[in-house]
Amino acid sequence: MDNSMAEDNPMLLPLNKEKTVYDGFITVQEQDFRMRILLPPDRQMKQARLHCCWQLKHLLRGYEHIVKQEVCLKNRPEYRSIPPPQYYSQLISEMETLGWDKLLSIDTEFRTVKLKVEDSSGRQHVLTIKLKSKHPAEAPECSADLPIPLALTWTPQSTLEQLHTQFLLVLESLTEFWDVVDEIDSKTWILEPEKPSRSDTMRRIAIGNNVSIKVEVDPRHPKMLPECCLLGAEHVVTPLRNKLNANMHLWNPDSNVLHNLRDVLEIDFPSPATHEKSSFSVECGICYAYRLEAAIPDQVCNDPRCGQPFHQLCLYEWLRALPSSRQSFNIVFGECPYCSKVCVFSLNVTDSRLHSKAFSRVKRYSHILISTAPYITQPSLRSKPAECVHHNVQHSVTFIPATPAG
Repeated sequence: MDNSMAEDNPMLLPLNKEKTVYDGFITVQEQDFRMRILLPPDRQMKQARLHCCWQLKHLLRGYEHIVKQEVCLKNRPEYRSIPPPQYYSQLISEMETLGWDKLLSIDTEFRTVKLKVEDSSGRQHVLTIKLKSKHPAEAPECSADLPIPLALTWTPQSTLEQLHTQFLLVLESLTEFWDVVDEIDSKTWILEPEKPSRSDTMRRIAIGNNVSIKVEVDPRHPKMLPECCLLGAEHVVTPLRNKLNANMHLWNPDSNVLHNLRDVLEIDFPSPATHEKSSFSVECGICYAYRLEAAIPDQVCNDPRCGQPFHQLCLYEWLRALPSSRQSFNIVFGECPYCSKVCVFSLNVTDSRLHSKAFSRVKRYSHILISTAPYITQPSLRSKPAECVHHNVQHSVTFIPATPAG
Protein backbone atom coordinates (compact mmCIF):
# COMPACT_ATOMS: atom_id res chain seq x y z
CA MET A 1 0.00 0.00 0.00
CA ASP A 2 1.52 3.33 -1.07
CA ASN A 3 0.56 7.01 -1.34
CA SER A 4 -1.45 6.40 -4.52
CA MET A 5 -4.06 4.36 -2.61
CA ALA A 6 -6.57 7.19 -2.36
CA GLU A 7 -6.09 8.21 -5.97
CA ASP A 8 -6.85 4.66 -7.10
CA ASN A 9 -10.07 4.56 -5.04
CA PRO A 10 -12.28 7.51 -5.97
CA MET A 11 -15.48 5.83 -4.75
CA LEU A 12 -16.03 8.22 -1.84
CA LEU A 13 -19.05 10.43 -2.34
CA PRO A 14 -20.37 13.34 -0.24
CA LEU A 15 -23.67 12.70 1.54
CA ASN A 16 -24.61 16.32 2.29
CA LYS A 17 -24.48 19.70 0.57
CA GLU A 18 -21.81 20.95 2.97
CA LYS A 19 -19.56 18.06 1.89
CA THR A 20 -18.64 17.26 5.47
CA VAL A 21 -19.80 13.61 5.36
CA TYR A 22 -18.38 11.12 2.84
CA ASP A 23 -19.32 7.49 2.39
CA GLY A 24 -18.16 4.80 0.01
CA PHE A 25 -15.62 2.09 -0.61
CA ILE A 26 -11.88 1.94 -0.88
CA THR A 27 -9.75 -0.93 -2.07
CA VAL A 28 -6.86 -2.02 0.10
CA GLN A 29 -4.77 -5.08 -0.71
CA GLU A 30 -7.34 -6.14 -3.34
CA GLN A 31 -10.21 -6.02 -0.84
CA ASP A 32 -13.16 -3.56 -0.80
CA PHE A 33 -13.97 -1.92 2.53
CA ARG A 34 -16.84 0.38 3.49
CA MET A 35 -15.78 3.69 5.02
CA ARG A 36 -17.39 6.88 6.28
CA ILE A 37 -15.45 10.14 6.78
CA LEU A 38 -16.75 13.00 8.96
CA LEU A 39 -15.22 16.44 8.48
CA PRO A 40 -15.65 19.35 10.91
CA PRO A 41 -17.53 22.48 9.66
CA ASP A 42 -14.23 24.17 8.74
CA ARG A 43 -13.22 21.01 6.79
CA GLN A 44 -9.82 20.86 8.43
CA MET A 45 -8.14 17.61 7.47
CA LYS A 46 -6.49 17.11 10.87
CA GLN A 47 -9.88 17.10 12.65
CA ALA A 48 -11.51 14.53 10.35
CA ARG A 49 -12.81 11.23 11.76
CA LEU A 50 -12.80 7.87 10.00
CA HIS A 51 -15.44 5.20 10.63
CA CYS A 52 -14.76 1.70 9.33
CA CYS A 53 -14.36 -1.92 10.42
CA TRP A 54 -11.47 -3.01 12.61
CA GLN A 55 -9.75 -4.86 9.74
CA LEU A 56 -9.57 -1.65 7.67
CA LYS A 57 -8.42 0.35 10.70
CA HIS A 58 -5.57 -2.07 11.09
CA LEU A 59 -4.60 -1.82 7.41
CA LEU A 60 -4.85 1.99 7.39
CA ARG A 61 -2.83 2.52 10.54
CA GLY A 62 -0.39 5.30 9.70
CA TYR A 63 -2.12 6.13 6.38
CA GLU A 64 -5.27 7.88 7.65
CA HIS A 65 -3.97 11.27 6.48
CA ILE A 66 -3.89 10.03 2.86
CA VAL A 67 -7.62 9.27 2.86
CA LYS A 68 -8.39 12.58 4.54
CA GLN A 69 -6.33 14.46 1.98
CA GLU A 70 -8.27 12.84 -0.86
CA VAL A 71 -11.54 14.15 0.57
CA CYS A 72 -10.13 17.64 1.04
CA LEU A 73 -8.98 17.68 -2.57
CA LYS A 74 -12.46 16.77 -3.74
CA ASN A 75 -13.83 19.77 -1.85
CA ARG A 76 -11.81 22.11 -4.07
CA PRO A 77 -13.54 23.44 -7.20
CA GLU A 78 -10.48 22.85 -9.33
CA TYR A 79 -10.33 19.14 -8.42
CA ARG A 80 -12.47 18.17 -11.38
CA SER A 81 -10.64 20.42 -13.85
CA ILE A 82 -7.02 19.34 -13.76
CA PRO A 83 -5.13 21.17 -16.51
CA PRO A 84 -3.77 19.15 -19.43
CA PRO A 85 0.01 18.79 -19.96
CA GLN A 86 -0.07 21.62 -22.54
CA TYR A 87 -1.10 24.00 -19.74
CA TYR A 88 2.19 23.53 -17.89
CA SER A 89 4.35 23.69 -21.01
CA GLN A 90 2.54 26.90 -22.06
CA LEU A 91 3.06 28.43 -18.62
CA ILE A 92 6.78 27.61 -18.58
CA SER A 93 7.21 28.99 -22.08
CA GLU A 94 5.49 32.27 -21.13
CA MET A 95 7.62 32.63 -18.00
CA GLU A 96 10.80 32.11 -19.98
CA THR A 97 9.74 34.88 -22.36
CA LEU A 98 8.78 37.21 -19.50
CA GLY A 99 11.84 36.41 -17.41
CA TRP A 100 12.06 34.27 -14.30
CA ASP A 101 13.45 37.24 -12.37
CA LYS A 102 9.96 38.78 -12.45
CA LEU A 103 8.38 35.74 -10.75
CA LEU A 104 7.70 36.41 -7.09
CA SER A 105 5.92 33.16 -6.27
CA ILE A 106 3.72 30.41 -7.68
CA ASP A 107 1.51 28.01 -5.76
CA THR A 108 1.96 24.24 -5.72
CA GLU A 109 -0.89 23.76 -8.22
CA PHE A 110 0.61 26.22 -10.73
CA ARG A 111 -2.63 28.20 -10.70
CA THR A 112 -1.76 31.42 -8.86
CA VAL A 113 1.22 33.36 -10.18
CA LYS A 114 2.55 36.48 -8.47
CA LEU A 115 4.74 38.79 -10.52
CA LYS A 116 6.88 41.57 -9.04
CA VAL A 117 6.73 44.80 -10.99
CA GLU A 118 8.75 47.98 -10.52
CA ASP A 119 7.42 51.28 -11.83
CA SER A 120 9.49 54.16 -13.19
CA SER A 121 9.77 55.70 -9.72
CA GLY A 122 11.23 52.54 -8.21
CA ARG A 123 8.09 51.54 -6.30
CA GLN A 124 7.59 47.80 -5.95
CA HIS A 125 4.23 46.26 -6.85
CA VAL A 126 2.77 42.76 -7.03
CA LEU A 127 0.48 41.53 -9.78
CA THR A 128 -1.49 38.43 -8.78
CA ILE A 129 -2.69 36.27 -11.67
CA LYS A 130 -5.07 33.34 -11.14
CA LEU A 131 -4.94 31.14 -14.22
CA LYS A 132 -7.80 28.98 -15.45
CA SER A 133 -7.38 25.33 -16.42
CA LYS A 134 -7.94 26.19 -20.10
CA HIS A 135 -5.25 28.87 -20.16
CA PRO A 136 -4.72 30.77 -22.43
CA ALA A 137 -8.18 30.23 -23.92
CA GLU A 138 -9.81 31.50 -20.69
CA ALA A 139 -9.02 34.93 -19.30
CA PRO A 140 -7.22 34.85 -15.93
CA GLU A 141 -8.27 36.82 -12.85
CA CYS A 142 -5.85 39.66 -12.10
CA SER A 143 -5.60 41.72 -8.93
CA ALA A 144 -3.22 44.26 -7.42
CA ASP A 145 -3.05 46.83 -4.64
CA LEU A 146 -4.32 49.84 -6.60
CA PRO A 147 -6.60 52.81 -5.81
CA ILE A 148 -8.62 52.14 -8.99
CA PRO A 149 -10.15 48.96 -10.46
CA LEU A 150 -7.66 46.90 -12.41
CA ALA A 151 -8.87 46.38 -15.97
CA LEU A 152 -6.58 44.37 -18.25
CA THR A 153 -7.55 43.05 -21.65
CA TRP A 154 -7.09 39.40 -22.59
CA THR A 155 -7.52 37.33 -25.74
CA PRO A 156 -6.74 33.64 -26.38
CA GLN A 157 -3.49 34.84 -27.94
CA SER A 158 -2.44 36.93 -24.91
CA THR A 159 0.52 36.03 -22.72
CA LEU A 160 1.82 36.83 -19.25
CA GLU A 161 4.31 39.23 -20.81
CA GLN A 162 1.48 41.23 -22.33
CA LEU A 163 -0.30 41.34 -18.97
CA HIS A 164 2.92 42.59 -17.39
CA THR A 165 3.21 45.35 -20.02
CA GLN A 166 -0.41 46.44 -19.53
CA PHE A 167 0.09 46.52 -15.77
CA LEU A 168 3.14 48.74 -16.17
CA LEU A 169 1.04 51.24 -18.13
CA VAL A 170 -1.55 51.28 -15.33
CA LEU A 171 1.20 51.93 -12.78
CA GLU A 172 2.57 54.82 -14.84
CA SER A 173 -0.88 56.42 -14.93
CA LEU A 174 -0.90 56.41 -11.11
CA THR A 175 2.63 57.75 -10.60
CA GLU A 176 1.45 61.30 -9.90
CA PHE A 177 -1.08 60.06 -7.33
CA TRP A 178 1.53 58.07 -5.43
CA ASP A 179 3.94 61.02 -5.59
CA VAL A 180 1.29 63.14 -3.86
CA VAL A 181 0.42 60.69 -1.08
CA ASP A 182 4.06 59.68 -0.53
CA GLU A 183 4.96 63.32 0.06
CA ILE A 184 2.11 63.65 2.55
CA ASP A 185 3.22 60.46 4.32
CA SER A 186 6.84 61.57 4.59
CA LYS A 187 6.30 65.22 5.58
CA THR A 188 3.33 65.02 7.96
CA TRP A 189 2.07 62.84 10.78
CA ILE A 190 -0.59 60.46 9.44
CA LEU A 191 -3.15 59.39 12.04
CA GLU A 192 -5.20 57.18 9.71
CA PRO A 193 -4.72 54.73 8.13
CA GLU A 194 -2.12 53.35 10.51
CA LYS A 195 -0.21 51.63 7.69
CA PRO A 196 -1.29 53.09 4.34
CA SER A 197 -1.32 50.74 1.38
CA ARG A 198 -0.95 51.60 -2.30
CA SER A 199 -4.75 51.49 -2.66
CA ASP A 200 -5.52 53.95 0.17
CA THR A 201 -6.70 57.34 -1.07
CA MET A 202 -7.57 58.83 2.33
CA ARG A 203 -5.14 60.43 4.76
CA ARG A 204 -6.00 61.89 8.15
CA ILE A 205 -3.28 64.46 8.81
CA ALA A 206 -2.48 65.81 12.27
CA ILE A 207 -2.73 69.61 12.56
CA GLY A 208 -2.34 69.95 16.30
CA ASN A 209 -3.36 68.40 19.59
CA ASN A 210 -6.78 66.75 18.94
CA VAL A 211 -7.15 68.62 15.62
CA SER A 212 -6.74 66.97 12.21
CA ILE A 213 -7.89 67.11 8.62
CA LYS A 214 -9.09 64.16 6.56
CA VAL A 215 -8.30 64.45 2.84
CA GLU A 216 -9.51 62.16 0.06
CA VAL A 217 -7.18 62.35 -2.94
CA ASP A 218 -8.62 61.57 -6.37
CA PRO A 219 -6.29 58.97 -8.01
CA ARG A 220 -7.17 60.21 -11.49
CA HIS A 221 -6.76 63.92 -10.64
CA PRO A 222 -4.44 63.88 -7.63
CA LYS A 223 -3.42 67.56 -7.73
CA MET A 224 -6.95 68.92 -7.73
CA LEU A 225 -8.53 70.14 -4.50
CA PRO A 226 -9.26 66.97 -2.50
CA GLU A 227 -12.34 66.35 -0.43
CA CYS A 228 -11.52 67.74 3.03
CA CYS A 229 -13.05 67.16 6.45
CA LEU A 230 -11.77 68.98 9.55
CA LEU A 231 -11.95 67.09 12.83
CA GLY A 232 -11.60 68.53 16.31
CA ALA A 233 -13.11 70.94 18.82
CA GLU A 234 -15.50 73.42 17.23
CA HIS A 235 -13.68 76.50 18.50
CA VAL A 236 -10.53 75.27 16.72
CA VAL A 237 -12.14 73.80 13.60
CA THR A 238 -14.37 76.79 12.79
CA PRO A 239 -11.49 79.23 12.00
CA LEU A 240 -9.80 76.57 9.85
CA ARG A 241 -13.03 75.86 8.02
CA ASN A 242 -13.52 79.58 7.35
CA LYS A 243 -10.01 79.83 5.93
CA LEU A 244 -10.59 76.80 3.74
CA ASN A 245 -13.77 78.31 2.30
CA ALA A 246 -12.25 81.77 1.87
CA ASN A 247 -8.96 80.64 0.28
CA MET A 248 -10.27 77.83 -1.90
CA HIS A 249 -9.72 79.96 -4.99
CA LEU A 250 -5.98 80.03 -4.24
CA TRP A 251 -5.64 76.32 -5.00
CA ASN A 252 -3.04 75.83 -7.71
CA PRO A 253 -3.33 72.53 -9.64
CA ASP A 254 0.25 72.94 -10.84
CA SER A 255 1.57 72.88 -7.27
CA ASN A 256 1.70 69.90 -4.92
CA VAL A 257 -1.21 69.11 -2.61
CA LEU A 258 0.69 69.61 0.64
CA HIS A 259 1.89 73.08 -0.39
CA ASN A 260 -1.66 74.04 -1.41
CA LEU A 261 -3.09 72.83 1.89
CA ARG A 262 -0.59 74.97 3.79
CA ASP A 263 -1.54 78.05 1.75
CA VAL A 264 -5.29 77.51 1.93
CA LEU A 265 -5.40 76.74 5.67
CA GLU A 266 -2.58 79.19 6.47
CA ILE A 267 -0.86 76.68 8.74
CA ASP A 268 2.30 74.59 8.96
CA PHE A 269 1.68 70.88 9.43
CA PRO A 270 3.61 69.13 12.21
CA SER A 271 6.20 66.82 10.66
CA PRO A 272 8.38 63.95 11.89
CA ALA A 273 11.29 66.40 11.84
CA THR A 274 9.63 68.81 14.26
CA HIS A 275 7.22 66.80 16.42
CA GLU A 276 6.85 63.40 18.06
CA LYS A 277 3.82 61.38 17.04
CA SER A 278 3.01 60.74 20.71
CA SER A 279 1.95 64.40 20.88
CA PHE A 280 -1.08 63.54 18.74
CA SER A 281 -1.83 60.02 20.01
CA VAL A 282 -4.10 61.05 22.89
CA GLU A 283 -6.14 58.24 24.38
CA CYS A 284 -9.94 58.22 24.58
CA GLY A 285 -11.29 59.70 27.81
CA ILE A 286 -13.74 56.82 28.26
CA CYS A 287 -12.03 53.57 27.27
CA TYR A 288 -8.47 54.94 27.82
CA ALA A 289 -7.23 53.39 24.59
CA TYR A 290 -5.93 55.17 21.52
CA ARG A 291 -7.14 52.67 18.92
CA LEU A 292 -10.55 51.04 19.05
CA GLU A 293 -10.10 48.44 16.33
CA ALA A 294 -9.29 50.75 13.40
CA ALA A 295 -10.82 53.90 14.89
CA ILE A 296 -8.96 56.58 16.85
CA PRO A 297 -10.44 59.38 19.01
CA ASP A 298 -11.91 61.98 16.67
CA GLN A 299 -14.42 63.81 18.87
CA VAL A 300 -13.25 66.54 21.27
CA CYS A 301 -15.02 68.48 23.99
CA ASN A 302 -15.55 72.03 22.77
CA ASP A 303 -14.62 73.62 26.07
CA PRO A 304 -11.04 74.99 25.68
CA ARG A 305 -10.40 74.20 29.35
CA CYS A 306 -11.22 70.52 28.74
CA GLY A 307 -10.43 69.44 25.16
CA GLN A 308 -10.65 65.75 26.05
CA PRO A 309 -10.90 63.47 22.96
CA PHE A 310 -13.23 60.49 22.68
CA HIS A 311 -14.03 57.69 20.28
CA GLN A 312 -17.36 58.29 18.60
CA LEU A 313 -18.63 54.89 19.71
CA CYS A 314 -17.52 55.37 23.31
CA LEU A 315 -19.12 58.79 23.61
CA TYR A 316 -22.33 57.66 21.97
CA GLU A 317 -22.80 54.74 24.36
CA TRP A 318 -21.73 56.84 27.33
CA LEU A 319 -24.35 59.52 26.71
CA ARG A 320 -27.09 56.99 26.01
CA ALA A 321 -26.32 55.21 29.28
CA LEU A 322 -26.61 58.26 31.53
CA PRO A 323 -30.11 58.98 32.92
CA SER A 324 -29.51 62.74 32.57
CA SER A 325 -29.16 62.46 28.78
CA ARG A 326 -32.18 63.06 26.58
CA GLN A 327 -32.97 62.42 22.93
CA SER A 328 -34.77 64.37 20.23
CA PHE A 329 -34.96 62.44 16.97
CA ASN A 330 -31.32 61.78 16.05
CA ILE A 331 -29.90 64.27 18.57
CA VAL A 332 -28.77 63.26 22.07
CA PHE A 333 -28.19 65.92 24.72
CA GLY A 334 -25.80 65.07 27.55
CA GLU A 335 -22.77 66.05 29.56
CA CYS A 336 -19.08 65.69 28.73
CA PRO A 337 -17.73 62.72 30.71
CA TYR A 338 -14.78 64.86 31.82
CA CYS A 339 -15.94 68.44 32.48
CA SER A 340 -19.73 67.95 32.64
CA LYS A 341 -20.20 70.54 29.88
CA VAL A 342 -23.56 70.22 28.13
CA CYS A 343 -23.10 68.83 24.64
CA VAL A 344 -25.14 67.77 21.63
CA PHE A 345 -24.62 64.36 20.08
CA SER A 346 -25.71 63.93 16.46
CA LEU A 347 -26.21 60.43 15.04
CA ASN A 348 -25.97 60.55 11.25
CA VAL A 349 -27.71 57.38 10.11
CA THR A 350 -29.59 57.21 6.82
CA ASP A 351 -31.01 53.73 7.39
CA SER A 352 -33.78 53.86 10.02
CA ARG A 353 -33.42 50.15 10.68
CA LEU A 354 -29.76 50.60 11.59
CA HIS A 355 -30.81 53.53 13.77
CA SER A 356 -33.23 51.45 15.82
CA LYS A 357 -30.82 48.50 15.98
CA ALA A 358 -28.07 50.70 17.39
CA PHE A 359 -30.30 52.12 20.10
CA SER A 360 -31.59 48.71 21.11
CA ARG A 361 -28.02 47.45 21.55
CA VAL A 362 -27.09 50.45 23.67
CA LYS A 363 -30.13 49.90 25.86
CA ARG A 364 -29.08 46.28 26.38
CA TYR A 365 -25.69 47.28 27.79
CA SER A 366 -26.58 50.62 29.34
CA HIS A 367 -26.59 49.22 32.89
CA ILE A 368 -22.83 48.53 32.57
CA LEU A 369 -22.01 52.14 31.79
CA ILE A 370 -24.43 53.56 34.35
CA SER A 371 -22.85 51.48 37.11
CA THR A 372 -19.41 52.91 36.32
CA ALA A 373 -20.51 56.51 35.62
CA PRO A 374 -19.77 57.99 39.09
CA TYR A 375 -16.16 56.87 38.79
CA ILE A 376 -15.54 58.06 35.25
CA THR A 377 -17.07 61.51 35.50
CA GLN A 378 -14.50 62.53 38.11
CA PRO A 379 -11.33 63.45 36.16
CA SER A 380 -9.15 63.15 39.24
CA LEU A 381 -9.93 59.46 39.65
CA ARG A 382 -9.48 58.52 35.96
CA SER A 383 -10.87 55.07 36.71
CA LYS A 384 -11.33 52.85 33.68
CA PRO A 385 -14.86 51.43 33.20
CA ALA A 386 -15.33 47.80 34.14
CA GLU A 387 -16.58 47.16 30.62
CA CYS A 388 -17.51 49.27 27.63
CA VAL A 389 -19.25 47.59 24.71
CA HIS A 390 -18.84 49.12 21.23
CA HIS A 391 -20.86 48.64 18.08
CA ASN A 392 -20.16 49.32 14.45
CA VAL A 393 -22.28 52.48 14.01
CA GLN A 394 -21.29 55.53 11.97
CA HIS A 395 -22.02 58.82 13.70
CA SER A 396 -20.52 62.18 14.61
CA VAL A 397 -20.40 64.28 17.77
CA THR A 398 -20.23 68.04 18.28
CA PHE A 399 -20.03 69.90 21.57
CA ILE A 400 -21.73 73.28 21.91
CA PRO A 401 -22.13 75.67 24.87
CA ALA A 402 -25.19 75.20 27.00
CA THR A 403 -28.02 77.65 26.38
CA PRO A 404 -28.97 79.42 29.62
CA ALA A 405 -32.49 78.75 30.72
CA GLY A 406 -34.84 81.69 30.55
